Amino acid sequence: MRDKIQSVSKSRLNTELFPYKLYVKAKKFGIWNPEDIDFSQDRLDWETLTEAEKKNILIQIAQFAGGEEAVTIDLLPLVMMIAKEGRLEEEMYLTTFLFEEAKHLEFFTRFLEEVVGSKEDLSRYHNEAYKKIFYEELPAAMERLAHDQSPEAQAIASTTYNMVVEGVLAETGYHAFYSGVGKLGKLPGLLEGISLLKMDESRHISYGTYLLQRLIKEHGDHIYNVITNRINELMPLCIGSITNGKNPDEHIQSGVKTFGVDNNDMLEFAKKQMNVRLDILKRARENNLEEVLNIEEEPVLQ
Repeated sequence: MRDKIQSVSKSRLNTELFPYKLYVKAKKFGIWNPEDIDFSQDRLDWETLTEAEKKNILIQIAQFAGGEEAVTIDLLPLVMMIAKEGRLEEEMYLTTFLFEEAKHLEFFTRFLEEVVGSKEDLSRYHNEAYKKIFYEELPAAMERLAHDQSPEAQAIASTTYNMVVEGVLAETGYHAFYSGVGKLGKLPGLLEGISLLKMDESRHISYGTYLLQRLIKEHGDHIYNVITNRINELMPLCIGSITNGKNPDEHIQSGVKTFGVDNNDMLEFAKKQMNVRLDILKRARENNLEEVLNIEEEPVLQ
């Protein structure tokens, strides 16, 4: 039973709140259709790739598509929790968030079906560190919100989803993909879709840093410690996923590259991604609540 209808009450919608601004941006920039992307040249290009190039791309697509499916499934408990708390502006944005994750999954599915054409089981490219994050840690953190809406549970869920999965793993993967595949001068449809996808992800990550800042301001430095502890738990798994489970130093010294991108560069990019967002969260400990709730969108590193 609800006690009021916010949109017609004296408070109305708070159109100055950051999540509402993200909602407006999502309507403007997020309405792209995976079915509109032309894969005709990609099909031709695919036949010109070496077997090694095809395998490298399939490894990345297996991780991208698997990640997009996971985050599509796992987001719903957060949406329901925010709705239960009566945060209407945040819920409005999260409806676009979930829609976009589903589109990302559709995009990679189209590429596999219409360009690759093979029905092989690509989950064999999910290494143990990847599985630990996407098969265990992410769903567990998000599903916990169904029965535990504590600030600590919210912080762990958002840190896992927004800071680590999206902010580190996905962004690092797209960085490597662009740096490597972009140099081939091929697969224009795939690159176009990933460019659009990255714009969506920048809003997702921005919402996550907003949510974590809000939790820090509402519940104190204890939440900041929860966030950093969770990051410390997951970062070794991130490194294992990026380096395919090998010791980073050995992996780098062996000269192994992904699409011609040195894994040392990938690890440095991942660390930079995390440090940028930790700096944002540190500011939440210094700013007042109003500044946090109306914070401007943070750019995602390219």
